[in-house]
Amino acid sequence: MPLKKDYEDIPGTFIFDADKGREGYQLNQFCISLRLQKNRDTFGENEEAYLDNYKMTAEQRQAVLDRDWNRLLELGGNIYYTSKLAANDGINFQQLAGLMTGMGNEAYRAMMVAGGRSPEGNRYQSEWDEKGDE
Repeated sequence: MPLKKDYEDIPGTFIFDADKGREGYQLNQFCISLRLQKNRDTFGENEEAYLDNYKMTAEQRQAVLDRDWNRLLELGGNIYYTSKLAANDGINFQQLAGLMTGMGNEAYRAMMVAGGRSPEGNRYQSEWDEKGDE
């Protein structure tokens, strides 16, 4: 069983560490394979058959097929590797961030141009749980 890590208490955040790297190895190998045109072509012809080349968990495989971007990170995907899958679908990094935050591209861009996300609501979950006890 992995050790409890302080940063696991950050709401809505999946930290890519050594444990996540091991968990997502095959998923990330698949994603990085899409850097080559021949692999993108083969994947586009039959996604499920292409995924058979990688020993991903059933959940990882389904997250790929569903393009469930946040779930991919939760299951060990590295954002820089999973963005290869997004790029394959014609989604740039800004658009991907908009999808992952649920804000959409324009709202996400406007937020970033205005200085980024407020820290309010983005601290340790335990801090907010303690506020409720007051």
